[in-house]
Amino acid sequence: MIRRATAAGLVLGLLAACAPRVAEAPRPGPGPAPVPTPVPAPPAPRPPMSDGSVAALPGWADEDHRAALVAWAAGCHVHPGAPERAVCAAAASLAPVATDDLARAFFETRFTAVPATTADGGPGLLTAYFAPEYPARTTPSAEFDAAVLARPADLVREDGRVLRRTPGGLVPYPDRAAIEAGAIATDILGWMRTEDLFFMQIQGSGYLTFEDGRRVRAAYAADNGKAFVGIARPMSERGLLPRDGTSGEAIRAWLAGRRGPEARAVTALNPRYIFFRVEPDDGEPAGAAGVPLIQRRSIAIDPAAWRYGDLVFLDADAGNLRGARRGYRGLVTALDTGSAIRGPVRADFYMGRGDAAGEEAGTVRHPLHMWRLVPR
Repeated sequence: MIRRATAAGLVLGLLAACAPRVAEAPRPGPGPAPVPTPVPAPPAPRPPMSDGSVAALPGWADEDHRAALVAWAAGCHVHPGAPERAVCAAAASLAPVATDDLARAFFETRFTAVPATTADGGPGLLTAYFAPEYPARTTPSAEFDAAVLARPADLVREDGRVLRRTPGGLVPYPDRAAIEAGAIATDILGWMRTEDLFFMQIQGSGYLTFEDGRRVRAAYAADNGKAFVGIARPMSERGLLPRDGTSGEAIRAWLAGRRGPEARAVTALNPRYIFFRVEPDDGEPAGAAGVPLIQRRSIAIDPAAWRYGDLVFLDADAGNLRGARRGYRGLVTALDTGSAIRGPVRADFYMGRGDAAGEEAGTVRHPLHMWRLVPR
């Protein structure tokens, strides 16, 4: 799964000390589909539809129905339900030749819209995440001084614990400070800027571009078993950043200006350490469902409330973060999950790869209404 930290989730994770989610290996997938259209914020709360008509969904006429059909057909085969798999097969047959009118008719005649509800009847929450891209080098320098480490051969998991195999037996695995001080021996996969590696470890994966143009994906391979600790609060308490200035951007800038021992002393406040493996850059990463995510057409959900492959309609009102778009509305597929995604009206919206996706993802914190589209 992609770990759930997202530009918005990333900052929230730093502030709230949430554990990151990790991305699975990417697999080839279709290109990006058109996006759910930003819309003005409608009044809330939005009452459930009484007849279950898909055509009655808010803003339904403005949806790009063909793009939604193509996106759902690419991932719906993971759904465990027999009715969904049968409709999925029909969608896959129709997608290559569908017009917008045919796709719209397909959804309206084959599905019923069932609202998801919170315990208090109010809206839920939409956040967003992305796949980061970073420069990397094959040799270290003053700028690229942080090693990307492979999973060590002496790391073992036993009874839920992460241990180190030593001549004297199994012992707890070292923390970040000890690992960065050279306490273990393992392969070095590349070199990154300190701040980039730290944030990639929170995100759980990332795409690296080396000086010769080679592009790879650094995928989560293992961790040292230590609990994640956000560094925003201790940085504020130590006077390194102002109390109201501990955003992800501020933390990144502080680390970038103090690479070396000073930055490592601060990153060591988070004892958790992530090891990586290098894989080909095959396009979009796969989510927890094991299929490539489609930018702006895939979401992470709580698997206790939803199933992978579910067809979902989102209606997210205006957010409250600086720079936020007014809203997001459209059909998406449930293909991922994450540790901070809990509840029946909670979704993390996959924005895509790179800085632009990350900047937009950081502004998404919108009140949310969700409908599950169930085959008739």
